[in-house]
Amino acid sequence: MSASPHRSSTRSRSRSVAAVLSAALAAALLVQPGVATARVSPSISLPAATSASPPAPVNLARAGIATASSVELDRQDFVAAHVNDGDINTRWSSKYQDDNWVQVRLAQPATVDHVTLTWPNACARDFALQTSTDGVTWTDVTRLQRDTCSRTDIIDVKSSTPVSYVRMQGYKRWGSYGYSISEFEIWDRPPAPPAPTLGLVPRPVSEETRDGTPFTLHKNTRIVAIGEGADGPARYLAGILRPSTGYRLNVVGRGWGPAPIVIEVGAGKAPAGHADEGYTLTVEADRVRIGADTPNGALNGVQTLRQLFPQWVESRTAVSTTWTVPQVTISDYPRFAYRGMMLDVARSFYPMDEIKTYIDAAAQFKINRLHLHLADDQGWRIAIDTPEDNPSGIDYGLLTRVSGGTAMTYNDSGQQMGTELGVTGFYTKADYAEIIRYAGERGMMVVPEVDMPGHTNAALHAIPQLNTAGARPRPQPGQPTVPSNGTGNVGYSSFDANSDATYEFVRTVLTEIAEMTPGPYLHIGGDEAHVTSRADYTKMVEAFTETVASLGKTVVGWNEYAQTALPKDGAVVQFWNGDRNAVANAVNTRGAKVILSPAANTYVPQKQDSRQPQGGTWACGGVCGLDRHYNWDPGTFIPNISESSVLGVESALWGEFIRHVGQAQYYAYPRLIATAEAGWTPQTQRSYADFTTRLSAMGGRLTVQGTNFFPTADVPWRMAALGTPTTAQIGAPSRATWTVTAPGLASTALTATVTWSDGVTERLTPTTTREASIPEMRINDAFTVVSGRAFSDPGTFTGTLSIGVPGRAPAEETLTVTVRD
Repeated sequence: MSASPHRSSTRSRSRSVAAVLSAALAAALLVQPGVATARVSPSISLPAATSASPPAPVNLARAGIATASSVELDRQDFVAAHVNDGDINTRWSSKYQDDNWVQVRLAQPATVDHVTLTWPNACARDFALQTSTDGVTWTDVTRLQRDTCSRTDIIDVKSSTPVSYVRMQGYKRWGSYGYSISEFEIWDRPPAPPAPTLGLVPRPVSEETRDGTPFTLHKNTRIVAIGEGADGPARYLAGILRPSTGYRLNVVGRGWGPAPIVIEVGAGKAPAGHADEGYTLTVEADRVRIGADTPNGALNGVQTLRQLFPQWVESRTAVSTTWTVPQVTISDYPRFAYRGMMLDVARSFYPMDEIKTYIDAAAQFKINRLHLHLADDQGWRIAIDTPEDNPSGIDYGLLTRVSGGTAMTYNDSGQQMGTELGVTGFYTKADYAEIIRYAGERGMMVVPEVDMPGHTNAALHAIPQLNTAGARPRPQPGQPTVPSNGTGNVGYSSFDANSDATYEFVRTVLTEIAEMTPGPYLHIGGDEAHVTSRADYTKMVEAFTETVASLGKTVVGWNEYAQTALPKDGAVVQFWNGDRNAVANAVNTRGAKVILSPAANTYVPQKQDSRQPQGGTWACGGVCGLDRHYNWDPGTFIPNISESSVLGVESALWGEFIRHVGQAQYYAYPRLIATAEAGWTPQTQRSYADFTTRLSAMGGRLTVQGTNFFPTADVPWRMAALGTPTTAQIGAPSRATWTVTAPGLASTALTATVTWSDGVTERLTPTTTREASIPEMRINDAFTVVSGRAFSDPGTFTGTLSIGVPGRAPAEETLTVTVRD
């Protein structure tokens, strides 16, 4: 499956983001006792306010009257009244000149806090926001030049006296058309802080929070592992918590001590009927309990507990804060048993450390299958030994010696695919075993794929014996094998259905991979065999599926193979595109199960935003945003089958242009999280609005842990700040430091003010080691805010940081500075 229409780059960020943030935290967050905690943690459910809430912000434009200098084509469906009708799907559009305006006359004079302009297209490159008391004399609030479209502009007004009119005055259009605004919002006060949320993704089946003293991790907390298999999840949790807390967190079998975390594995511990992966989690003031029937269920509970700690728990260096978890009771289990992610290592190789990074990020969202696409036209990535019984005399070492050194290169026009050429390399058997071990410790089963009978050019390029008369393409005259092909072309290669060497080769490869793979699945691909006749395709696929069955494995293939005679009750069809009815027929006549990877809902190399310069658009007829990856029902996607026939879902990341794990994460996240929830949470409990609210609290956590992700525009990513108490000498700069996570924002967009307890105010400039860049496929690192204030008197001073952007509630955090003579 490939760019034509199957699937459609920066280096590893965990790597730089985690390293940079760790360095910043190490410098700014040295462990000291008595640290103040964040006022509002996005991952902690806070008690209700005891005082009356302030009035909600009002969009004054809704009661106003909108007028404009012109209307495109004088059409009624483009009139100015659409900018304040509350409907994002309507718009005002101007005639095709630079000098145009649209304005709103307020129902009565009022002070204005900020204005939000939503440009669906035809944006202004250069414009001013203006106010007036009489509609005649105008005052510029600001003049702005912008270089992206579509977009939303949020502009602080902060008028000290009432105004009656607010206008957008255009000076330069985006292109040849006029200006276009779908919503012109005029707000009378700042937005309220976001409501507290536990921020759990995927959403648990049942959660009940309680008021009361939260659980606080103690420096002598023990993680108590009870029952067979509990030790693994316990040690995994300790590995997450130790770097950031600096605590020893001994894993023991008995002897609870203060504030224990108890992980118990045994029959009857999981929710009834959900023994395989279900768990219960109970957090009380003095202890935490996780119960499960299996180690994997306990690990799922650990991942949920991990998300309940403050986001700073993801730091790789010690952080000074109070490690609290709100009181909660959770009973949870997955909707589907299979929640996977596919990584195309054939087109561009991922070294071992990058594979582990990709596993680590996904494990926290309860992804439990790692599908490795090990061989395709562009490269071969798994070592195969030459067997003693080798009638055709094939040197299997050529697979990695030759095609381990090929990858994606250029397209047919000679343009480089991606920010660099595809990465070459391969996994030794020891490497593959280590991937299986590492993934298994994080609850993931490895599903290996060798794509055939098409997508086989890398094998044909390496092995002369496979280049028989019926194979495609044909070698050049005088050459024993076909040339390598680093383009993104698909459907041009095929094994020879009438050659004994084909079946000997396939049996050897599948036998060795089966022996190396403890999981039940072997994936044989089967897609896009365009140059293979139907008869030859059927002959080969049925022989290959028979071989897999003889090895005691369950065969998996892309949905093209659904029309062959699949092993009865022993095959899985993975749908990506095409005939859903054929898949239903395989389920109903052959007893097949289904994995769902519909391109529009799971293919992450498809663009998720029009601002991305690379990525496909064929799957959705445009961008395949986060909403597309969330808003679908795997249980009803294939017609005329029951949900019990659906094994689960899988996100697919293909490698035509994506290079290294940093770029892989940027295209996968946050859409992979949406797929994780589609596979876990009951359909009736899923809501995109609720999901994005919970996801908004995850952005800071991903930033701290160094996971690269795209700052999806319709997610209200939350800001969070952490300050550390410090000491200073009289007359010397205090260097009081705050660390701030603010996904997708630029340092120049942030306004930071520190108000000290003695009345002194500082306006400070946030800095970061990495700014966000959509073209360069990177999210920003955390920001650092440093006070340069020198105190003239001894004592203890409290500084409160307020940091934010127009139109959003600021994040606030307090620290203390002790000044000595």
